[in-house]
Amino acid sequence: MIMKRILYILVTAVTIGSLLFSCEPVEDRESLPAVSLTSDAVKYSIVQSPTNEHEIVVTSNNPEAISYWSYFDSKGNALGHSNKSNDIIALPFAGTFTIHYTAYTRGGAVETTPVQVTISENDDNYFRDERWGRLTNGAEGKTWVLNMIQPLEFVDSKYENSTISAPGWWPLLTDIPWANLEDKNWGEVTFDLNGGYNVTVTQTNPTVGSAEQTTKTGTFNYTLTKEFKEDKIAFNGGVEMLHPNEASYFSSSFSFTNVRIVELTETTLSYIAIRADGGYLVYHLIAKQ
Repeated sequence: MIMKRILYILVTAVTIGSLLFSCEPVEDRESLPAVSLTSDAVKYSIVQSPTNEHEIVVTSNNPEAISYWSYFDSKGNALGHSNKSNDIIALPFAGTFTIHYTAYTRGGAVETTPVQVTISENDDNYFRDERWGRLTNGAEGKTWVLNMIQPLEFVDSKYENSTISAPGWWPLLTDIPWANLEDKNWGEVTFDLNGGYNVTVTQTNPTVGSAEQTTKTGTFNYTLTKEFKEDKIAFNGGVEMLHPNEASYFSSSFSFTNVRIVELTETTLSYIAIRADGGYLVYHLIAKQ
C-alpha cells in the first residue's frame, strides 16, 4: 500500500510540471546497439492488474531500446510518463485512459499502437481524505461562486486558517468602489474527479460594468498538507482561480494560478492570493446551491 501511495504522488507531480519538458527519454541513444526496430519487432505488454484495476503493468522486452510510456485521460490530458522498461502506472480515477509505448533505438523512434484501459470507479482509498470530497464532490463535481457578503482580508505571513486565525482587515466588497470590485455575477469555478483532476472556470471580465464571461477548462493539482497549514491548489492549462479583479491591480507578478487554501468546509472555500511583496489577500467563495 505504501508503494501504491508513492506511485500516485508521482502521477500528480508529473501533471503539474514535468510534462512541460521534452517527451524524449534523457538517456543517450548513441550508447545503444546499432539496431533499428520495426513496429512488428517491438515486444511489449500493457496489462491491467487482475487484483487492482487502478494499477497498469507495463513491460518492455526490447533490451536494445529505451522505453518510453505516456498516458492520457479520456479528454487527451497528459497524466504522466515513464522511462522504465518495467513499471506500474497507478491511476486513481474512473474512466478510459490511453497508454502509448515508444521504443527509442539508435536508429530512431518506433511508435506502437496505443492501448486503452477502462477503470470502473475512483480509488476511495486514495481520495479518503475528506478534503477531496469537500472541494470536488468526487466525480460528480462541485461548483463555487464568490461570496460578496464576506469581506476580503489582508493578512500577514503567519495567517494559517480563516476559522481559527484572527481576521484581517478590509470592508465588504460592496463598500470599496475605488477598488472597482462590483457586486455582480463573477462567474463560477467547478472542480471534479471524473477521470482526472478537472477544473472549469467561468470568469467575468473585471472591467467595471462588464458582464462578458470567458470559460476555460484545464486541470489542477491539490497539495494536501498536515493539519491543513499549507494546502495549495495549482492550475494548469491557462486556467486561473475565480477572482474579482485583475492580478496586476496588486502587483505585476501577482497570480491566481497558484493559491493557498485557508478554509475548506462543505459550504465555504477561502483562498489566499499572494503578492510579490509578501502581502496576503484572502478571497471567500461559497458552494453554489
